[in-house]
Amino acid sequence: MDVFVTGATGFIGGSVAVRLVEAGHRVRGLARSAEKGEALRGIGVEAVIGSLDDEDTLTAAARESDAVINAADSDHRGAVDTFVEALAGTGKVLLHTSGSSIVGDDSRGEASDRVHTEAEVLGDWEPAPDKAARVAIDRSVLAAADRGVRSAVLCNTLIYGHGRGLARDSVQIPRLVAQAEKSGVVRHVGPGRNIWSNAHVDDVAGLYVKALDGIAPGTFHFVESGEASFLDITGAIADALGLGPPQAWDIDSAIAEWGYEPAVFALGSNSRVRGTAREVLGWRPRHDSVTSWIRGGLAEGR
Repeated sequence: MDVFVTGATGFIGGSVAVRLVEAGHRVRGLARSAEKGEALRGIGVEAVIGSLDDEDTLTAAARESDAVINAADSDHRGAVDTFVEALAGTGKVLLHTSGSSIVGDDSRGEASDRVHTEAEVLGDWEPAPDKAARVAIDRSVLAAADRGVRSAVLCNTLIYGHGRGLARDSVQIPRLVAQAEKSGVVRHVGPGRNIWSNAHVDDVAGLYVKALDGIAPGTFHFVESGEASFLDITGAIADALGLGPPQAWDIDSAIAEWGYEPAVFALGSNSRVRGTAREVLGWRPRHDSVTSWIRGGLAEGR
């Protein structure tokens, strides 16, 4: 299969691109510069030079491909609209990447027993105002199924593990680690009892590859294979780095360090979800413990 991947130089898209190459697919990836394009060629990915704002480039790449995987920017409406228009009536696959912060709450480190399902998100559920635009994009992808696109949304949770492409690190855990290494103290937002569902990057990449063949038009899948509180995650980071027990941080200090969206939604919220990818797509994740990976694999390649 000929697959065009946006975000191929990034963490998720790069890991997916490498897995696709290993599976024998021809992979072309979007790169902003010739230098990035040369780096992609080094991992077996053909480069398409351009950006998400280059409508003509995206259109041509989509029409020349059997499938498009959009893993660059969950909030870029223009790129999604371009892909839908380019693929309308073709029956080709469009896999769009979203993130489970769409169901995140403003709990500031407190726990929640609320668990979100795919059926709920596909129904009349309404997101928080800060996430409404992203959810609208997700729903536009799903609606493209009515226009002859085999479109689907893969909504990732907290992803851990080291990337297999050009980018090694994800978002949430590396932010916690960087702050801990800088200050000598591992910190979490508030009491750290907030919980996120999670998945290992290798399992995530495997699901994208499997979805190319098995995904049904207009479907939405949470990508999750476990969950953990940030108190447990920061405790594992402290063990891995040889530091003392993690400490609570007030939200203002967290925002000053990480910014509003990362502090409130990525690190301070609850995002507990349950997906059906195992039953529907036959996905078999091999990893189920983020804290075990942190204690055993965080230092790999550091």
